[in-house]
Amino acid sequence: MIAKLLPTLIFSAAIGSGIVGGVFFAFSNFIMPALARLPAAGGITAMNSINITVITPLFMTALFGTGLVCLVLIAGAVIGWGQPGSLWLLAGALLYLVGNPIVTMVFNVPLNNALATVDPASVNGATVWTTYLRDWVMWNHVRTITAVVALGCFIFAWR
Repeated sequence: MIAKLLPTLIFSAAIGSGIVGGVFFAFSNFIMPALARLPAAGGITAMNSINITVITPLFMTALFGTGLVCLVLIAGAVIGWGQPGSLWLLAGALLYLVGNPIVTMVFNVPLNNALATVDPASVNGATVWTTYLRDWVMWNHVRTITAVVALGCFIFAWR
């Protein structure tokens, strides 16, 4: 059964990885640098707004739905281990799963939650913002790279 669904699941994971990687690429390359150019209060306010509006069914499905597909693909890779592309499939699924949903939940979301608690106009707010920019962007680079590399792995795994 899973063997028949595998091409469709790989295609779905590749599309999801590409979408998510593209969003994170945009943040790493021009959204966060643009927010960093604003005064701290403006950057904090804008980022807090983004962090609320990003929670949409479509983006959550892309981020976490792709993660769920990757769980199935891990099983498929293990079950069909001798098949061509199984190593690429396992690598892509693990890279995406660890580098995107897990990194998001363990690193980026706690940073977002901490940012939401500060007064944007305070001295502490400016200090938190500086640290937030450094740490959040670094973890976002991880998410970007792992999503794009996972996409490449899924392309190589596709039979």
